[in-house]
Amino acid sequence: MTYVGHSASAAQQSVGEPASLKDVIAAYVGLTKPRVIELLLLTTVPVMFFAAEGVPGLWLVVATVVGGAFSAGSASVFNCVYDRDIDEQMRRTRRRAIPRHIVSPTAALVFGFVLGIASTVILYVWVNPLSAGLSVAANAFYVFGYTMLLKRRTTQNIVWGGLAGCFPALIGWTAVTGSLSWVPVVLFAVVFFWTPPHTWALALRYREDYANVDVPMLPVVAPAREVGRQVVIYSWVMVATSLVLWPVAGTGPVYPIAAVVLGAVFLLEAHRMWARSRDTEALGVIQPMRLFHSSNLYLSLLFVAVAVDPLLTR
Repeated sequence: MTYVGHSASAAQQSVGEPASLKDVIAAYVGLTKPRVIELLLLTTVPVMFFAAEGVPGLWLVVATVVGGAFSAGSASVFNCVYDRDIDEQMRRTRRRAIPRHIVSPTAALVFGFVLGIASTVILYVWVNPLSAGLSVAANAFYVFGYTMLLKRRTTQNIVWGGLAGCFPALIGWTAVTGSLSWVPVVLFAVVFFWTPPHTWALALRYREDYANVDVPMLPVVAPAREVGRQVVIYSWVMVATSLVLWPVAGTGPVYPIAAVVLGAVFLLEAHRMWARSRDTEALGVIQPMRLFHSSNLYLSLLFVAVAVDPLLTR
């Protein structure tokens, strides 16, 4: 999940005009990939409601959200620094701050460390050491495990690299309880199995970009029909895993009903994409972005159900 931040016009940069303060601030914000942060926090806060069996303390939520946002932003900044060579060549990423020379790699690196340190301090002091440690682990795995080790070497890059994006479920739970249990582990697994369909749909849309920079995303090395098949497999496992939360956590009826309905809609869209991919390799016909956007909506609404269930049934 990678998004392009706001930026100054290419014309300004081409004639060497300095970027305005507004452009520089927007560039630094863009390095943190705000839309990724939004999605990660959407899997953190609902878990806090579930763990608290109601509304958690406001200050605890604020500290967890700020600390988590800084941690995710830090990891994204480090990713942008390391991947600046390929970002310059990809349509989806070439307007990021570093390829456009609004922010230097050194300045971005310092910014990433500042965010990471601030995140750790906030979570350690105002939440708890366990949540702070999990946040550091997620950041380190995303940078060293996914960005530096897996991304450019294997088609399984996003499968295992996606583990970093699963940690917010654990952090949200430990922020409230101070310990781990099977409940956040189930939600961790839901996000784990959700990540490949979500990311492969995006990679299918931009497979030429990934191919041009030799990043072996599955859609680059496998035909679209195989990508569609893998998406369907992971989608079924994801939906099945989401239903495990019902008996494990003893939820009320709100969550399982939402999980069944949302899962059915997601599976329908996954199967439709697979069917289209078996008939053609044309992206315009396959329409992978339909599944991509559906996956965002699925995860968002599923975790809203996680938050709402204890409010209505406990």
